[in-house]
Amino acid sequence: MAEGTQHTGETEPVLVVIPTYNERDNLPPLVQRLHTVLPQVHVLVVDDGSPDGTGEVADKLAGDDDRVHVLHRTEKAGLGAAYIAGFRWALARDYGTVVEMDADGSHAPEDLPRLLDALRDADLVIGSRYVPGGALVNWPQHRQLLSKGANLYSRLALGVAVSDITAGFRAYRRAVLRALPLESIASQGYCFQIDLTWRTDEAGFRILEVPITFTEREVGQSKMSGTIIGEAVVKVARWGLVRRAQQLRALRERLRR
Repeated sequence: MAEGTQHTGETEPVLVVIPTYNERDNLPPLVQRLHTVLPQVHVLVVDDGSPDGTGEVADKLAGDDDRVHVLHRTEKAGLGAAYIAGFRWALARDYGTVVEMDADGSHAPEDLPRLLDALRDADLVIGSRYVPGGALVNWPQHRQLLSKGANLYSRLALGVAVSDITAGFRAYRRAVLRALPLESIASQGYCFQIDLTWRTDEAGFRILEVPITFTEREVGQSKMSGTIIGEAVVKVARWGLVRRAQQLRALRERLRR
């Protein structure tokens, strides 16, 4: 069970984890915007051996600014594995809040203060495109339909009351990441976000959503693929069956009393 929401104060150290693969042009302006809005936060770039030199760009940023750190990985192992590596790095240090943020500029650093403010009353705060006030900018209609369909499918299958369960802009309390079985999480793509959300909910932590504006990348290419979509369909169905079976067992136990 969760320890419950704990108020840790405004001085709690914050780490923003940014996975990268071929994002050399996007990374410097993103970090600059982030530190303009929140000068006190630290950034961890988790680079999966980008052939375009993103890792070297990240090293230059870290050399010039002690708020920037770099974790080099030797191969492209996927978004989920990169975030897990980043979470472990954060837990080995004194960060009380860990933020997920994409490197492509689709997540506006200017929205992050509202996520952190909401974390005072929650354990996981999700920057949501699909709550009142949320918005999508320059996203093709087929991507919108895919995203909304994935969220509806996941909510129905898992019974988790989160409007944007696939969202990748989010802030976790340290207690959540310590409680989750990080060693057994192998999901990738937006399936990783679904996985962590329902595990957080299952553990009894409080989840809140705040509206954000999601803007389609202007530089580089999306990492979305048919493999990522297929993984989500299969895994969400499996998790949903497990959860429904648990609910039925609990109902039968109550009826026997």
